[in-house]
Amino acid sequence: MDKKFIVEKTIEFVKEKLYNEGSGHDWWHIERVHNLAKFLAEKEGADRFIVELSALLHDMEDWKFSKKNKTSTRLTEQFLKSLEVNEEDIIKITHIIKTISFKGGVISSKQDTIEGMVVQDADRLDAIGAIGVARTFTYGGYKNRQIYNPDIKPIEFSSLDQVKNQENHTINHFYEKLLKLKDLMNTDSAKEIANKKHKFMEDFLEMFYYEWNLK
Repeated sequence: MDKKFIVEKTIEFVKEKLYNEGSGHDWWHIERVHNLAKFLAEKEGADRFIVELSALLHDMEDWKFSKKNKTSTRLTEQFLKSLEVNEEDIIKITHIIKTISFKGGVISSKQDTIEGMVVQDADRLDAIGAIGVARTFTYGGYKNRQIYNPDIKPIEFSSLDQVKNQENHTINHFYEKLLKLKDLMNTDSAKEIANKKHKFMEDFLEMFYYEWNLK
């Protein structure tokens, strides 16, 4: 099994599928997560092949865009089998993909392998900080949400349907997810990066409310 060739073909496959995706889960998000995951894998001693493929393929069939409220791995499995990736590795990769997402904190996303921890940390790091702020408002626009509505308070979700469909605004997403991620990082390497990115979001919100309340 030529692992380098498989990674290269996976990059081509994902880039073609997600290059013009408009919700903030596009190819550039994948590339950033891929690069962060490789960095963390080196620091944490994870299996780089499993990490790279999981990072590259993690948003191919994301639950947020599924009517069934679950992440499918059908296309991923078909693609990996076409490249003759062994079954054991496919199982590891698809398990990470199915369990990586925060899902409003409604369902446990705890990872049981260092590879899963690394990929999850890389994905969550891209959800916070300056890029996280940009992606949050991109997704809010994609979902036709208001930027802010002071009459709608942050929500404690109880179901995936509620996470996906509840009337909401983008600023609430900081409190419902993004500001929680710093303390949910798995690895020491990710925690160090997350601290700085978290501080940026706090500063952003402080300035946002200052500007909103100017009289």
